[in-house]
Amino acid sequence: MHDDRSLVEARLKRVLDERIRPAVYPESVPLDVAVWNAPGEPVPVAEGLAGATEPIAVGDRWGAPWGTCWFRVSGTVPEAWAGRTVEALLDLGFDENMPGFQCEGLVYRPDGTPVKGLNPRNQWVRVGAPAEGGEEVLLHIEAASNPVILDYHPFLPTQLGDKETAGSEPQYVLARMDLAVFDEHVWNLVQDLEVLGELMQELPVDGARRWDILRAVGRALDAVDLQDVNGTAAAAREQLAGVLATPAQPSAHRISAVGHAHIDSAWLWPLRETVRKVARTTSNMTALLEDEPDFVFAMSQAQQFAWIKEHRPEVYAKVKKAVAEGRFVPSGGMWVESDTNMPGSEAMARQFVHGKRFFLDEFGIENDEAWLPDTFGFAAGLPQIIKAAGSKWLLTQKISWSQTNKFPHHTFQWEGIDGTRIFTHFPPVDTYNCSMKGSEIAHAAKNFKDKGVAQHSLAPTGWGDGGGGTTREMIAKAARMRSLEGSATVTWETPTDFFTKAEAEYPNAPVWVGELYLELHRATLTSQAKTKQGNRRSEHLLREAELWAATAAVRTGADYPYEQLDRIWKTVLLHQFHDILPGSSIAWVHREAEKTYAAVAEELNGIVDTAQRALAGDSTTGETLLFNSAPHARGGVPAGAAAPVTDGGSSRLAPREGGGFVLDNELLRVEIDARGLVVSAYDIAAGRETVAPGQSANLLQIHPDFPNMWDAWDVDAFYRNTVTDLTDLDELTPVEEGGAVSVRIVRSFGASKVTQLLTLAPGVKRLDIDTEADWHETEKFLKAAFPLDIHAERYASETQFGHFYRATHTNTSWEAAKFEACNHRFVHLEEPGWGVALVNDSTYGHDVTRTVRASDAGTTTTVRVSLLRAPRFPDPETDQGVHRFRHALAPGAAIGDAVREGFRINLPERRITGDREVAPLVAVDNDAVVVSAVKLADDASGDLVVRLYESTGGRARVRLTTGFDAAGLVVTDLLERPLADAPVPESGDAGVLLSLRPFELITLRFTRG
Repeated sequence: MHDDRSLVEARLKRVLDERIRPAVYPESVPLDVAVWNAPGEPVPVAEGLAGATEPIAVGDRWGAPWGTCWFRVSGTVPEAWAGRTVEALLDLGFDENMPGFQCEGLVYRPDGTPVKGLNPRNQWVRVGAPAEGGEEVLLHIEAASNPVILDYHPFLPTQLGDKETAGSEPQYVLARMDLAVFDEHVWNLVQDLEVLGELMQELPVDGARRWDILRAVGRALDAVDLQDVNGTAAAAREQLAGVLATPAQPSAHRISAVGHAHIDSAWLWPLRETVRKVARTTSNMTALLEDEPDFVFAMSQAQQFAWIKEHRPEVYAKVKKAVAEGRFVPSGGMWVESDTNMPGSEAMARQFVHGKRFFLDEFGIENDEAWLPDTFGFAAGLPQIIKAAGSKWLLTQKISWSQTNKFPHHTFQWEGIDGTRIFTHFPPVDTYNCSMKGSEIAHAAKNFKDKGVAQHSLAPTGWGDGGGGTTREMIAKAARMRSLEGSATVTWETPTDFFTKAEAEYPNAPVWVGELYLELHRATLTSQAKTKQGNRRSEHLLREAELWAATAAVRTGADYPYEQLDRIWKTVLLHQFHDILPGSSIAWVHREAEKTYAAVAEELNGIVDTAQRALAGDSTTGETLLFNSAPHARGGVPAGAAAPVTDGGSSRLAPREGGGFVLDNELLRVEIDARGLVVSAYDIAAGRETVAPGQSANLLQIHPDFPNMWDAWDVDAFYRNTVTDLTDLDELTPVEEGGAVSVRIVRSFGASKVTQLLTLAPGVKRLDIDTEADWHETEKFLKAAFPLDIHAERYASETQFGHFYRATHTNTSWEAAKFEACNHRFVHLEEPGWGVALVNDSTYGHDVTRTVRASDAGTTTTVRVSLLRAPRFPDPETDQGVHRFRHALAPGAAIGDAVREGFRINLPERRITGDREVAPLVAVDNDAVVVSAVKLADDASGDLVVRLYESTGGRARVRLTTGFDAAGLVVTDLLERPLADAPVPESGDAGVLLSLRPFELITLRFTRG
């Protein structure tokens, strides 16, 4: 037989495009349309429905950037259409290639009842099935004219990312507003032909199945009368029935489809618009669930449920009903789909606490899975947190975006820093917006790396980001692929159904140890420095507020601000969303974030001040008290206590031969040369030099920074090819104040200026570095380099509840790909018996490299901290302005010293006058054990909750003593619920004895006597 494949395939495409798809709606009449342009921000539904409208016609422009237009559409069903299915076709000017990235709408009935969302791939509203002739139709559309930020030519700088700069030019042209007859026979023929045509393209050319489908498609096209598609669609479908009924092979890959609409809680739109995106999508999905009995939809992010509960209660009522029926599934158990690299220990824990508690309180549902399809890599401390929250599974897809190395598994056990393992799945469909295309389903089956030992994968199915979620077309396609020869099988299932089956079939899944590093989007560790700084400072202020409020409640009977702290935690957690904290959102988002963090700081400082004054007593007769919020003693004051200040000692400053200054406090001697660079940091007791020979530390370096794409997200390896050392000096001035000695250094470069204060305080082996950068560069990357005279094949970066080791070399492509990585408060390098820590108060990105000296083959290691970037997309003014950072170099530091110094720089001393010392509520006798939280229980019972962890990577025996009458003690999960299988700690008059494995976290709940 002659090979006529190309002929039939080309025929199929043209007939579908030009004859069959247009025949889905064979008859239509125009609707009357009027519009009211809402002034300013979105208005309540009742106000939008009552707005004074004026006529508008198809072809007219509408919608200023970030505006809202309320369309009123009306018409009458023709008498001739009685008994037929009638739909309204409402095209606001959509581009079907941009679901989620342009205008959207939510349709209401005249009484304010939401009907469904309008999106580029979902433009219909059912009017009647069957319709009544003469029926009056009246609908209202709340249409958001969100501008297109990520256009066909992506990553171009635009002022559209903030309503303050976006202008008022209309963005869209009204395209179609009709009533139309919907022909279900033709619509089903479209689905049949699309499924078979797409499957055919994926099958081997020399396989019989491909030719069976080809011949059936040819017969179906022969059966279609192109002048009477509607009258011949049923006959055409009969020709396809046989090939659609042939069942899948028993060995076929099995896909669990989960309805999904990944909605970024902010990204190329502000937070307020996400509220509406969620309302539109959930309206779509609850309507679809009513029509499709097999369909299951899952939505993560408790914050998004809370938004529609607050702002769209009429939509929330439908969601709650669907959840109760088990078909609308709250998934993930987190407050938002947060970044997981940068949030601190307690913040990462609270993501699960607040997310899971919301789902429990609202729906009585406990999540077993963490659901993070789009997060930019996963910190090595996360498995323990997932388990401690009472969950056991993780789903993500993002690692498939890695540029260099292909991850070797799709289903595996992920082992964290403490040894906890979490059953993890990466959907091999390689998208979290699956649309049930044959190419996607075939890719999932071919791509699945665990063939032969496992058979199941998951496909999150639906348009995200306001694209409207799953469509009826996707459901129709899935139904045809439930069991179809040549295809993977597709079944709608909940995440729990999938994970239960996948775990049961793969009891010996392979193990991946350590972080899940995304080999992409590395610059998100640096972009939008003020957002990152706001997060870090909020995290530590929350620690202080909980500690001192709890102490005041126990010691003085003061009220504990439960509701206030709960609200603030949720605000901070929201801003850890994976496009806010990483700095990859539009200018509007980060402008609002800066204001929000300032308000959070003011509130938390108020809580701290109120509690400390209640504890300190009379401020007129007392002395100066140091309140120590850190988990280690400081200035003679125990952790979590307040006592009189015992300042003393002094450091010395002298001119340096050849220019510059020498700073000395008998523990550390620091030389700063005439260029203002640190050329020596000598550990006097150890007799060790810190700075690599012939090198200079605290060297500011600037690189060009223009990645190939994803400007705010990416830094590409070639940025290192060009570097400028910033050694020109405007000012070098000695400063002596309060026993400490400092050198002030000012440098200008480009349009920017950096002022640094290098300080050596008495009695500490630490050089403090305060940096103020007035930054006005474009597409540049600013780093500070610290070449260290230390031989290290690996180094430690702090992560949640511990630290993680990375290689300093690039033996493998996996190591080479980690050329920019994340740390929390410190990085630490060591040789046996001596180490160096570099700590910070608000930066995350860094890189570490090794150098071998030509003179003696000695190895040195350079740590560079990332300070600022200046990408122009999506915010063209990223990081412009004044920034302040604090770092410290700690020679001779063991890992425990790095932990202590990291807390010190992030928890500055607070001094107030009072006449009462404050004893700590809890104390531990082992510095390796860090108390990460002291608070009252969230249920307002008055119980005290203490969370602690082993911080050095070793085993620890610790005695915990309480400074209050403890009547009872239980070990709990993160949600402060007793753990049934947890051993009861030894306790007695001398305290509670605990044994912790490396990096183990434990939550204790004390009942107060």
